Amino acid sequence: MSAILSVEHVGVRFGGLVAIADLHFDVQDGEIVSLIGPNGAGKTTAFNVMTGFLKPSQGAVRFRGTCLDGLAPHAITRLGLARTFQRTSVFPDDTVLDNVMIGLHRRGAPMSRTSFRDALLGRSGAGERALRDRAEALLDWVGIADRAREKAGALAYGEQRLVGVALALATDPTMLLLDEPVSGMNASETRVFVRLIEQIRGRGITILLVEHDMPMVMEVSDRIVVLNYGRLIAEGPPDRIRADPVVIEAYLGQGSAARQAAAAVLEAADA
Repeated sequence: MSAILSVEHVGVRFGGLVAIADLHFDVQDGEIVSLIGPNGAGKTTAFNVMTGFLKPSQGAVRFRGTCLDGLAPHAITRLGLARTFQRTSVFPDDTVLDNVMIGLHRRGAPMSRTSFRDALLGRSGAGERALRDRAEALLDWVGIADRAREKAGALAYGEQRLVGVALALATDPTMLLLDEPVSGMNASETRVFVRLIEQIRGRGITILLVEHDMPMVMEVSDRIVVLNYGRLIAEGPPDRIRADPVVIEAYLGQGSAARQAAAAVLEAADA
């Protein structure tokens, strides 16, 4: 395997506050890697740097050998690096299907003057029908095809997150960054999402995710990168991370009871 994403000694400062300090790791082509850490560890800040929403104070991020410094988010998406967000990012007053159609148009598919006129008049040309078929296939893939004609804002929070995944997949990425994808989902929905992640990887898409659900992280990850106070404190396969005393201490402190509780959380995937 070769690195598809390289985070090269990235630092982010906001005035005197150090949000990330010397973060460095690679994601190999075809991997599922999780970026974890306590609240405020710098995980979403790292995602924002990787996707062009923040400029690093030092270091660089490379995607397939291309330095992303200075590139706008839409330009990074066009390179094949897509993401979801912590908060749902749907268009609430549009149908679920129309949300994904918008995502497909944003991918850059050109619309001719004729197809634009047809869209305004509610008519569908061949190109528009092809996009609709693609949107319906994406909704079927993420498991919400039966919600296609409902307004996105009326969906449950967990289902809205699936719309966000479909929107990201609509850009035809080679790598997908998932920011807390199972937040708001119950145990059953989370199990379904785990299978979806495996299916996404099965189609050749590399995955980097931020998530607080430790059983889910331990199950899906090939490797785990751990941040605390913006610094890299551990990196390795799930078995090594769940037994790492530095990771356990970072999550719930130094007390004996806290350490035992943290270990139980990190080992929950084996239960």
